[in-house]
Amino acid sequence: MNFILFWLVLFIVFLLVELVTAGALVSIWFCVGSLVAMAVAYLGAPFWVQMTLFLLISVGLLLGTKPFLKKHMDSKTITTNADRILTKRGIVEEEINNLKGIGVVKVDGKSWTARNIDGEVIIPVGMEVEVVAIEGVKAMVKTVEQDLN
Repeated sequence: MNFILFWLVLFIVFLLVELVTAGALVSIWFCVGSLVAMAVAYLGAPFWVQMTLFLLISVGLLLGTKPFLKKHMDSKTITTNADRILTKRGIVEEEINNLKGIGVVKVDGKSWTARNIDGEVIIPVGMEVEVVAIEGVKAMVKTVEQDLN
């Protein structure tokens, strides 16, 4: 069997899979492994060397680059500036009642839909709160303890 042709066909198959998945990075590493194996087949290396290099190169590139590429190519993460209000204080403009699904707080001059992290506790209008988290488009708040001096 002509192993150069075998690796060429494998390269084309992996390349087509990569193209069909629209850059989802599923088989590009195996394309490179196939090319390396094809090169050593051309140089006359035995099949076990070709297969070993194919596996080492493919798996090595997969494990070495996929986490880095996935982190930098993740299109589901949309950065916003909503986290700028974390740990800031605001005033309740509309009663915060998690059971009724209502509540608005004003932080940094902007109104935010708000929910209380303390569950069913209702926070009345005018109370000072602190933003402790953002969940979707809602500010998760807790009441601020007032100094009694």
